[in-house]
This record gives sequence, structure tokens and C-alpha cells, in this order.
Amino acid sequence: MAQPPEEEDEPHRRDRTGLKVLQISLCPAGSTTAQGGCLGIGQTPGQSWSSRYTMNKMKPSISHCLTLGYFVMFFYCGCTSAKCLERDCHPHTWDKLILVHHWPVTVCKMNMNDCDDPPQFWTIHGLWPDKGEDCNRTWHFNVNEIEDLLPDMKQYWPDILHSSLNSTHFWKHEWQKHGTCAAAIEPLNSQKKYFGKALDLYHKVDLNSYLLKVGIKPGHTYYQMSAIKEALTSFYGVSPKIQCIPPEEDEDVQTIGQIEFCFTKELELRNCTHLKTNSFLMQNNLKFRHEELSICNDTLTSYPLEV
Repeated sequence: MAQPPEEEDEPHRRDRTGLKVLQISLCPAGSTTAQGGCLGIGQTPGQSWSSRYTMNKMKPSISHCLTLGYFVMFFYCGCTSAKCLERDCHPHTWDKLILVHHWPVTVCKMNMNDCDDPPQFWTIHGLWPDKGEDCNRTWHFNVNEIEDLLPDMKQYWPDILHSSLNSTHFWKHEWQKHGTCAAAIEPLNSQKKYFGKALDLYHKVDLNSYLLKVGIKPGHTYYQMSAIKEALTSFYGVSPKIQCIPPEEDEDVQTIGQIEFCFTKELELRNCTHLKTNSFLMQNNLKFRHEELSICNDTLTSYPLEV
């Protein structure tokens, strides 16, 4: 003879999978619960649904109580999440990525505070979406996620201006300001992907090797910027953006400082445009003390070997 099912505590029932589920009663204060519904004050479990309904039309069944409870919880959590996103997350739609190379000697010339023995090759400044910054302030930088990239990071993406400090400070800044926005696409949606892809693109462009190949070398020789632009455009098939320190009042020579290559969301090279009205691009010009980088003119240009 089949045994009757084991009685369980009131707050627990088994769902169809056999797992215990906690039943939450959201019945009004002063009422009690019974199988099939919420009982009003003084109501007994033996009363029929019609009599219960007549006595207390406003007492919903427990299934209705649970449904209402889930809705309230969902609505509350949804609103809380929305507030969190509004406060901490600022997603932006961007159109292109900018791989920014800077010339360490020029960076040091712009700020001598803590700049010893800068590398004599182009290094990475950052990988920037063309729109948006600080897109997710809750997504904190974690150097452990890029541990296997650190040898390349230290060589090709060093902190030129603060070489004596913890080198991760610069990478943390780049991730929080730009990486959290770049993460909108799948190839860049983690810290390892973001920094790893920046290194990949840097090696793909291989700016240092190409400039040496065409005889554009740092030193005391001046170059016409128009010739540098033509050489780069001819080789890469796209127009990069080149920035310089403008000449001093008593000088005629600008100093090359930064070269940017632009990529589509598919990570293919594309032309860089630098409209003067684009405030985002202008605000990302390097600024140190009273000097700043701006779009190079087609005039004589210094490519310094020493600070």
C-alpha cells in the first residue's frame, strides 16, 4: 500500500523536479496562510473559496501573492540596476579605434619631472575609441588578468613620464578611461583582450621598422612633414594623424610627438579624420605645462634623438 507523502514544513514545498522551494507569503499583515490562499483575520481553512471571496474580496490567492512579490522584487531590482548604470556606467557608441604611438623623447621634452632615459623607439600611448570615456567605473583594472602580457607591456607600453612609479598606474588609467568603452565589441571585451589586441595592432603596424626602412631616423636632421605624411600614406594605404609640438616664437621647426592609426570596429586600418570641431579628439591631445601637441603643419619637423 502506497505510503502517504511526507509532510513538510509549511514554508517549504517541492516543485516538479523534487527540489524544495521556499514559499514566501506576501499576505497582508494580520492574515494567515493556508493551502490555496491567504486567510483573512478570523477566517478558517475549511471555508469554501466562494465564502472566503465573499468575506474578503481583496485577499488574493498565494499564487497571486507570489506573482505580485516577484513583480515587486523585479521592479525594485530593475530600478536599482538602472540607477547603478546611470551613476557608474556611461556606454557610448563609437565608430573607430585609434592606436596612439608617442615618441618618448618628445614626451620627456614636454615634461622633465620624472623622465629618465626614454626609449628610442615609438611606444604605445593607448588604444582609444573615438567617442566616450570612463564607460564603466565599476569595472576595475586587475593586473592579474594580463599577467602573461606584462613582458611586452613593460617594453612597448611603458609609463614614460613616471618610470620610477608602479608601471601599472598608467595601464589602469588607460583601461578605465578608454578600455571600458572599447569593450563594447567582442574582440576587446575583457582586459586581456583589450591590452593584447593593442599590442597585436602595434606589432602589425610596426611603425618603427617602416620609418627606419625609408630613412626617417631620429637625430639632428630636419624633415618636411609633408614628406613624412606621404611616406606613411603610401605604405599603409591610409592617412594617419600626426601631432607635433608647435615651434616656439623664435623658431621655425615643429617637433614630432605622436602618430595615430585608426581602425574600424572590424580592426581594419582606415583613414583618420581630425576635424577641428571634434572636441573629443582635441581633448585627447597631450598637454604638459604650457605645451601641447596639435596637428602638424607641412613644414620643417624635428625628430629628436635626445631630450
